[in-house]
Amino acid sequence: MNLRNVAIIAHVDHGKTTLVDQLFRQSGTFRDNQRVEERAMDSSDLEKERGITILAKCTSVEWADAAGQVTHINIVDTPGHADFGAEVERILSMVDGVILLVDAAEGPMPQTKFVTGKALALGLKPIVVVNKIDRPDARAAEVLDEIFELFLNLEANDEQLDFPTLYASGRAGYAGTEDSVRSGDLTPLFEAIVSNVPAPGLDPEAEFKMLATLLDRDPFLGRILTGRIESGRLTVNMPIKSIDVDGNTVEEGRATKVFAFRGLERVPVEAAQAGDIVAIAGLVKATVSNTIADPAVTEPVTKARPIDPPTLAMNFAVNDSPYAGRDGDKVQSRVIRDRLAREAEGNVAIRVTTAADNDSFEVAGRGELQLGVLIETLRREGFELSIGRPRVLFRDGPGGREEPYETVVVDVDDEFSGTVIDKMALRKAEMTDMRPSGGGKTRLTFSAPSRGLIGYHGEFLSDTRGTGIMNRLFEKYGPYKGPIQGRQNGVLISMEQGEAVAYALNALEDRGVLFISPGDKLYEGMVIGENAKPQDLEVNPLKSKQLTNFRASGPKDENIRLTPPRRMTLEQAIAYIQDDELVEVTPKVVRIRKRYLEPHERKRASRKAEAA
Repeated sequence: MNLRNVAIIAHVDHGKTTLVDQLFRQSGTFRDNQRVEERAMDSSDLEKERGITILAKCTSVEWADAAGQVTHINIVDTPGHADFGAEVERILSMVDGVILLVDAAEGPMPQTKFVTGKALALGLKPIVVVNKIDRPDARAAEVLDEIFELFLNLEANDEQLDFPTLYASGRAGYAGTEDSVRSGDLTPLFEAIVSNVPAPGLDPEAEFKMLATLLDRDPFLGRILTGRIESGRLTVNMPIKSIDVDGNTVEEGRATKVFAFRGLERVPVEAAQAGDIVAIAGLVKATVSNTIADPAVTEPVTKARPIDPPTLAMNFAVNDSPYAGRDGDKVQSRVIRDRLAREAEGNVAIRVTTAADNDSFEVAGRGELQLGVLIETLRREGFELSIGRPRVLFRDGPGGREEPYETVVVDVDDEFSGTVIDKMALRKAEMTDMRPSGGGKTRLTFSAPSRGLIGYHGEFLSDTRGTGIMNRLFEKYGPYKGPIQGRQNGVLISMEQGEAVAYALNALEDRGVLFISPGDKLYEGMVIGENAKPQDLEVNPLKSKQLTNFRASGPKDENIRLTPPRRMTLEQAIAYIQDDELVEVTPKVVRIRKRYLEPHERKRASRKAEAA
């Protein structure tokens, strides 16, 4: 049987996972009457809710051409967001070709550039698919020119620049070689994969070697390592060993189970050979980037690529609020430490270090989205945590202290471009490009210190009335840009513990914007709103109306009409807080609080900070 290994590269929301659904259907992987969820490859709850691919996944289809020749195509669905780029870097070492999927209206975006650059550097030849060709604002010819320009900027070689191009609608399930195509099926795409992606030219007679690129856990089988067999054959119960990148033996064992990918299923097989993408169970210490090999092998597979460094860190600590332990069942530092260690094991883009007090942990990653997804995953598993303000990781360079910079590409309506330029300038960003993108929109490109972008996304959406689109990508480490102005307003702090009272909240509305509703549980030191002035203000949200013998002439409590509170999502809360504040995260609630709950402790900490 013919074999092809291919990865799909696309920016967030350019239709990658939808296209894979159609490949499943048209190859016969799903029966016509089989009920399958939309975006079947986005399997976790978080992926479905956010509409993004977070974890790389392997799948396969079998396609028969007109002559009846069957080709087994392993497809890897990769994350499109740069925060999960470590997944992408490892995945590309498993495939022999890539499909670059680009939206016919939006064109190539920053994350497209990031992943495509990695693929071209590995020498992979892309098949370009201009997707969503049926959009009313599609501009296929211009997008194709932009893709060619991108390849030139990424120093593609002559063979890579001579790429095949298809025009498609993943949702409608058709593709063609002309941009006028509006019907048919995906046969042209299957044919392009078979004719343009080379079969893995690997030696099945050599000693068995495989580079572990994905790590998964199974409650019954333990660690499951996925990768492509680089040489030789693998059979069930065969002796194997794990080697790290320096050639040191990590452990020895047996391949107790070998799985191949068939559609969405992981299917046990008795044997596999060079070129196959498989998952192996049986090892307990081996991890991502280790070489799994025959016991006689001493040299590791040299394909493991260096991974971009973490640029952002947050402190994860034990929840010590008065309501700790009421919602979650995982509150001890030992349990949190074990869970974070497991995460760092399988996700090489995350780095975990324990603080001196042993009750808090610094978790470093590639961006706010990646760490936000980790926190959301933990709270759904029953964890309670206190999360500190995100901070960028500096490093020492030849000219002194350096900080991470990001390329920021912003698409906004023309009327909002001035506001965005002003706000980005306040955050020490430099504009590198400005061009009209059609339809009354402008595309702005900036080089900005990551530090200035923390917490900006919510403000950006407000400034553009929800119509702006912002994409960010790690660019480089550059010179430190100096202090950047933070949040302008102080906060309203509860001075009592109990349930919020409508009468008290009604009186506090003049002070600023509230984050809570009547009946919400509060405690001393909890942030309940944003002050209209720059200072923090302690208030009493539990104050009730005094009872007297006189009949009330004013409104009763039940007649009070309060402005709806500003409810923050987890990401918004993390971006909002200052250094002296924390976000309390439990399975049921997200609260903002002061790091020190009692007023005298806050004053003492404030005096220390001023002295320092």
